Amino acid sequence: MSNTHIRNANNKKFFFFLKKYWLFIPLVVNLIKIYRINNVNIELGLNKIVRRAYGIDEIALVPGKRTLDYELTNASWTIGDFKREIPIIASAMDSVVDVKTAIELSNMGALGVLNMEGIQTRYEDPKIVLEQISTVGKSEFVPLMQKIYSEPIKIDLIKKRVSEIKEKGGIAALSGTPQASIKFNDALRDSDLDLFFLQGTVVSTEHEGTNGQESLDIEDLCKSLDVPIIAGNCVTYEVANRLMKAGVAGLMVGIGPGAACTSRGVLGIGVPQATAIADCSSARDDFFNESGKYIPIIGDGGIVTGGDICKCIACGADAVMIGSPIARATTAPGNGFHWGMATPSQILPRGTRIEVGSTGSLERILKGPALLDDGTHNLLGAIRTSMSTLGAKNIKEMQNVEIVIAPALLTEGKVYQKAQQLGMGK
Repeated sequence: MSNTHIRNANNKKFFFFLKKYWLFIPLVVNLIKIYRINNVNIELGLNKIVRRAYGIDEIALVPGKRTLDYELTNASWTIGDFKREIPIIASAMDSVVDVKTAIELSNMGALGVLNMEGIQTRYEDPKIVLEQISTVGKSEFVPLMQKIYSEPIKIDLIKKRVSEIKEKGGIAALSGTPQASIKFNDALRDSDLDLFFLQGTVVSTEHEGTNGQESLDIEDLCKSLDVPIIAGNCVTYEVANRLMKAGVAGLMVGIGPGAACTSRGVLGIGVPQATAIADCSSARDDFFNESGKYIPIIGDGGIVTGGDICKCIACGADAVMIGSPIARATTAPGNGFHWGMATPSQILPRGTRIEVGSTGSLERILKGPALLDDGTHNLLGAIRTSMSTLGAKNIKEMQNVEIVIAPALLTEGKVYQKAQQLGMGK
């Protein structure tokens, strides 16, 4: 048989195959399934394809071929013009940071952020108010908070708190919502501020407001305020990239995972932290390759133990912002309680008060020595021990360690701890 006859016979078989569509449809479907698996996409329903995202509890860090002596590790990082020994920022929550703790954190090599819209700037003597919050019953809590936070913010107290921190050698860092940064812009300019954290449940470069309402231009704020601006919170590559291009000096990542936050339940929004940090860190790396400017990523929310911090760094974070672990310090202003920033909202509260207790000094929590075995004491020691075990000399090397999906990491083999509520079973 000639080559021409062979080709014609093969063509007839091919077209016969196409006519028998039920033969090739399963093949096409399987190819599509393979494509979706490789792209970590899942069919939620007809015409709705979603991406799988992972939380901190679902991953684990894998030791490599090298280990290091503890003394060879360096967990320091830089934010603005400040180099910090400890990659930890205390959240701008009234239960976590006041003037005293901000100074203490600065002296220890960490950083504390004061809430510009909190109790410290509404009341000359916040201690009386903080005592009320820690003693009120559960049913009266939200109404009390709404009443307390209805007291106007005082410009002179904003300046006074900044001065009090600076006078004792602390780093003066304030946090405010976009609306507050507009309203109190002059006060921020007139104060001796070091860092400003532009913070909201969600912050973006594009905001459509109603007619006559002023909207914040983040790029203009970064140029005009004359101090480094750390913005957040965000959870996606695109928003992170746009905020970096607008001129922010740092980026907070995380929506809803905080211990006292209820945004995920109230609003239904958020992305699990491991995926959110990895996506935003990818934007940071791409932005650095394009511009030569390195913008640190700060994992914010859902971080309780030293292991949580280590996993956030491995996902790409340069540092973390934590609230409830610091609220457990004996000197924390919350008196053993912790509550979310959006708790006192007059319209839609998105936070609650949780009892965290007081487990030790701020130094014991950050630098040890630890009295507890659950990873909530000596956080810096946990970071550096993990780094030495993983063979990472610094934060950048820690960001490159191998990660695996491990949903059983926190429960595997921990039957006795769970039954007796010890260690990882608490």
